[in-house]
Amino acid sequence: MEVMELLAASPAVFIGTCLVLGLAIGSFLNVVIYRLPVMLEREWRTQCVEFGATAAPSAPFNLLTPRSSCPACRKPIASWHNIPLISWLLLKGRCASCRTPISVRYPLIEGLTGALSAAVAWHFGFGWPAAGALVLTWFLIALTFIDLDTQLLPDSLTLPLLWGGLCFSLLLATPDSSSLPVDLRASLIGAIAGYLSLWSVYHLFRLVTGKEGMGYGDFKLFAALGAWLGWQMLPLTILAAALVGAATGLSLILLRRHDRNVPIPFGPFLAGAGWLMLMFGPQLMAQYLSFFPALAQRN
Repeated sequence: MEVMELLAASPAVFIGTCLVLGLAIGSFLNVVIYRLPVMLEREWRTQCVEFGATAAPSAPFNLLTPRSSCPACRKPIASWHNIPLISWLLLKGRCASCRTPISVRYPLIEGLTGALSAAVAWHFGFGWPAAGALVLTWFLIALTFIDLDTQLLPDSLTLPLLWGGLCFSLLLATPDSSSLPVDLRASLIGAIAGYLSLWSVYHLFRLVTGKEGMGYGDFKLFAALGAWLGWQMLPLTILAAALVGAATGLSLILLRRHDRNVPIPFGPFLAGAGWLMLMFGPQLMAQYLSFFPALAQRN
């Protein structure tokens, strides 16, 4: 109880605690980002065995087993070599055993998670809204990097995120709630509208072009954002994601760094726009509506 009282009484302590917690969570997210797609592939192979495919690997592989090890020399990583950011800096970005370079992406994800967690703590302050925003932030980071690596948005992340948003509103929202957690009605409509809107765009695009413009994981992620943020934030979220995604795709094509026939994952743009709406949604919505006075008067 004394710890909770200290966190509630001192914003600086709360922000610092969330920073340290975010660094630790970021270290775990590195494991999730690498291992979850491998776990899914093994699961799919196991399901295919009954149809005559080769047997799936039998060695246990999940988020806890086996221990993390160097990809080059396979020596298990000692616990004191797993301290977020600090270990990478002390080891100068190399394996302690074989001196093989360790990707800078690992500390970057840890630092990003810590920084965004601290930003959430600063914005929301101590309380349930901050707890929910932290969970949403951590899920979005994991989904972003998994989609960048594999063009997958796993159901094992998007569906719990969707149901978590609905439950968060059901248990904690008040009728006059204007921020996180949003009203249950807004959350439920947001989940439905988020899924159906992208589902409709997907089928219309396929009908017109004969190609698939996005995956079903994008529908579920957008539905999850609707559940957490409410339906009111969905139009601006998808507008921001689409504009940044289109600009990024065109830039990469013009710079000849991307084949126009290779799809660009849309999940990271949805996740980034969703996080901005989480933090600054009402302010951005007010700015957006200022360009449309008739709509602003209605709201």
